Amino acid sequence: MKPGVPTVYRWELRKLRSQKRTYIGLGAAVVIPLIFVTAVAFQSGGPEDVAFGRYIHDTGLAIPLVLLFFGSLWMFPLITALVAGDIVAAEDHNGTLKTILTRSVERGQIFTGKALATATYAAAAIFLSGTVAVVAGSIVSGFDPLVTLSGKTVSALSALGLVGASMLVYLMPIFAVACIGLLLSTITRNSAAAVVGTLMVSLVLQLIAIVPGLGWLHPYLLSTQFDAWQGLLRNPIDWAPTIRSAWVCLLYGAPTLAAAYILFVRRDVAG
Repeated sequence: MKPGVPTVYRWELRKLRSQKRTYIGLGAAVVIPLIFVTAVAFQSGGPEDVAFGRYIHDTGLAIPLVLLFFGSLWMFPLITALVAGDIVAAEDHNGTLKTILTRSVERGQIFTGKALATATYAAAAIFLSGTVAVVAGSIVSGFDPLVTLSGKTVSALSALGLVGASMLVYLMPIFAVACIGLLLSTITRNSAAAVVGTLMVSLVLQLIAIVPGLGWLHPYLLSTQFDAWQGLLRNPIDWAPTIRSAWVCLLYGAPTLAAAYILFVRRDVAG
């Protein structure tokens, strides 16, 4: 029986487990929340201009939500780009694509396996960061009820569920960033260029958001979709930001992923 997408997916996960950049990204997802929680433990104030920033000393469940805001600026896009920008380009650097193709695996299957592995890594980084933030934050600030953006106090268990749901919504723009990274990795055939390029695209979109006169663009910028999870923390839940984020992220992610797929399957590996 010929190997298929599940087999390629397992191969790619094994590769990720053996690469330093995987552990650099996951390590950052662990260390940064710990640094933030340590800072919270030694200071009395908080980022009150940020959603839930005023509650970081009242409950540890506010800390992962604050990190979702700050992480969208550079941390999570960079963590995602570390693998998304390398997973295709590494084959060119190592000259291993020909070897893979000798295993009776189609190029489309190879690309699909790589895309799934990238998505798995990105999701693991988000939820690992959130888990560390919840555990460490609860140790420092307590596992206590949370005040939502509508002013309603919800139980700690309900708040924990909302934190998990917020991370799921947060994955939508993260997956779009991963698609951009895959495209740049396929085009440039250079890991460093693809990683930096992915991060630069993310930063440029954030800069566009603060340019005067371009307010009408804000709802359609990928950077804006990193705030869609906040609709879940209202009473009643405001689903509009989540729905908009779903189709906006699809507009960014689907074409870039399709372009990367087409370029990969048509790539000349004879030279």
